[in-house]
Amino acid sequence: MLVRRELPTVRPLPRLPSMVDLMRFDPFREMAPFFEEPEIEMRFAPSFDVKETKEAYVFKADLPGIAEKDIDVSLTGNRLTVSGKREEEKKEEGEVYYTWERSWGAFTRSFTLPEGVDLEHVEAGMKEGVLTIVAAKKAEVKPRTISLKGLIEKVKGKEEVKA
Repeated sequence: MLVRRELPTVRPLPRLPSMVDLMRFDPFREMAPFFEEPEIEMRFAPSFDVKETKEAYVFKADLPGIAEKDIDVSLTGNRLTVSGKREEEKKEEGEVYYTWERSWGAFTRSFTLPEGVDLEHVEAGMKEGVLTIVAAKKAEVKPRTISLKGLIEKVKGKEEVKA
């Protein structure tokens, strides 16, 4: 006797979205004009790089879109303070914004300078949106090399005098 088996029919899988489709997908795109954004203050906090060289301490901060007149650099004792503000761009009536991510507002950053900084020689400058502050070291704090040979001869000379 012959038994006949029927295989189940195979249905094709539905097309899965590609990564490009997923990256472009925004479920709220069509609803964006219906949203009213609440009035929230976006905090602007610039990042600083601080490095030490043989001659000075160097502070750098990216401050794009901020005019030099809106930046204040002050030194009180050994406390370096940088403050400023970036203005909010005006939203025009009738324009539709899908995102509003650029931050704005006032900021203040303070740094305690280490001992050995020449407080009379702290300079600041702004170029292409980058604030650079250089706090020079005092001469007696700058590293210097010491000759071991000369040191040994001085020690030997003192021992001979004492004997």
